[in-house]
Amino acid sequence: MDTWTNMTHFVLLGLTQNPKEQKILFVLFLLFYIFTLVGNLLIVVTIAVSKSLDSPMYFFLACLSFMDAVYSSSISPKLISNLFFGENIISFKFCMVQLFIGHFFGGSEVFILLAMAYDRYVAICKPLHYLVIMRQWVCVVLLIMSWIGGFLHSAIQLSTIYGLPFCGPNVIDHFICDMYPLLKLICADTYVIGILVVANGGLICSIVFLLLLVSYVIILHSLKNLSQEGRRKALQTCGSHITVVVLFFVPCIFMYARPAKTFPIDKSLSVFYTVVTPMLNPLIYTLRNSEMTNAMKKLWSRIASPGK
Repeated sequence: MDTWTNMTHFVLLGLTQNPKEQKILFVLFLLFYIFTLVGNLLIVVTIAVSKSLDSPMYFFLACLSFMDAVYSSSISPKLISNLFFGENIISFKFCMVQLFIGHFFGGSEVFILLAMAYDRYVAICKPLHYLVIMRQWVCVVLLIMSWIGGFLHSAIQLSTIYGLPFCGPNVIDHFICDMYPLLKLICADTYVIGILVVANGGLICSIVFLLLLVSYVIILHSLKNLSQEGRRKALQTCGSHITVVVLFFVPCIFMYARPAKTFPIDKSLSVFYTVVTPMLNPLIYTLRNSEMTNAMKKLWSRIASPGK
């Protein structure tokens, strides 16, 4: 019987075994990954160099974009490589690293979205106290708490699975190393572990999602006190946030707020929140935000005409 001490690698079945489909998906996911990196890093650079984007909202947006870039980089390169070469072998250590980094940045993103919702709540519901409440050190503390929350979430996930005995076969019916597909390979009773995974993943996502919904209901209710222009800007910003929240949380809740079982639709949903959503976030925030769009145009013009 194999255990984790001599389990050296896993075989990822991936999204498809058809060579033609693999080549198509290779091109598609390569383009997705390039757009994800370029879009998110462009947001980070634009906010870093633009003096007009120095508010807490853009500080959190830059952090979210950085998290999306790293989160995608923990998954997409291996997926793209496997599709191109047709080799779906992943070492045990790299599998654990991918599991940790994915849940670390995914978990941190859950909490940074909560911090962004709090920022919008203060800006819209308590505008006269906004600069006093959302001071720089408060933003930094919220960011650090997001990192700590993501680290604790990921550390618990990794610690629950790392020391368990794995049995043959070592085939994972997925394109990434994740908790539920790995639990299927454990030759021990995983009932308690499954409950812990649900509590650590699904319960956190569900609670944060409910808190976000409540915060946006309060925000939307308070819009009646704003001017027409103020309502337009608030709806523009909150609309972007709500779109990102729904795209990220709904698949995650379906994936983790349930008993530790796998379903055929899991791989498709995983593609959505690991590959597609990090690519869509820059588009959602830039296309619906005139300040961000103008700052990017100015940055591009400075790069194109450095002498001016």
